[in-house]
Amino acid sequence: MFWRSLSFLLLFAMLPAGAQSLRVMSFNVRYPNPGDGADVWANRRDLLVDTVRQHNPDVMGTQELFKLQGDYIVEKLPGYAWFGTSRRGNDQDEFMGVFYRKDKLQLVEHGQFWLSETPDGVGSQSWGMSLPRMVTWGLFALRDGGRRFYFLNTHFAHRREDEEARRNSATVIAARMLTLKKGIPIVLTGDFNAPAGGPVHQAMLSTGLTDTRGSGGKDSGPEGTFHGFRGTPGTARIDWVLTSPGWTVRSNATLTDAKDGRYPSDHFPVLVELQLAP
Repeated sequence: MFWRSLSFLLLFAMLPAGAQSLRVMSFNVRYPNPGDGADVWANRRDLLVDTVRQHNPDVMGTQELFKLQGDYIVEKLPGYAWFGTSRRGNDQDEFMGVFYRKDKLQLVEHGQFWLSETPDGVGSQSWGMSLPRMVTWGLFALRDGGRRFYFLNTHFAHRREDEEARRNSATVIAARMLTLKKGIPIVLTGDFNAPAGGPVHQAMLSTGLTDTRGSGGKDSGPEGTFHGFRGTPGTARIDWVLTSPGWTVRSNATLTDAKDGRYPSDHFPVLVELQLAP
């Protein structure tokens, strides 16, 4: 713990004068499935909270979040707030919940859109997807200095046969980004259910976004991000943090936190240290 804290302080000291740092986490928290046996939510919720507490992200995009999970996280970590709506437009299904540190960030605007041919249609779905898929977004201002950035968080369709839907989802996000206020940097987090380097990944990068892993910062942790509660990742990196121009990537870490052989989720979270230029 001491050396991790010292490393963070040294990294902060190396930032150019006037630069501002942002710690971003993407975390598929695994929904509270009663069929998960020893890995049911009640058995891992405090480990998940401890993981967030230890790594202290300023903003975190979650996937597969249910309201009871989001409320539990902020109950145990009252320095955070969260927002979102479920993929069916209510509070009875999975959220792309966004959490943020209230002392670091001010939420200026927020909303959502769906990954479909009618993105403003609540709960809409297209291209043969089995479930609605969506993006939750927020416009944030840094309390220190007032600089603003957009934060988008998503979860793409999961089945093998959904490749076209995933590519089309990338197109929907690209079109929506064009409507955002010009000149404000963007961060996009998500479980894209597609491997880095593949067609969906390339479609996202073609929008002008950059993958924070392999972007010149320090990369650490395994490449694969899904491990099915086993702790041994597959080869595919399906959880990404992408950024628009305006950010410098200091580090990208796939976190493998565990306790007594138990993991906080079936995905490893991704933690990225960003620098926003003056």
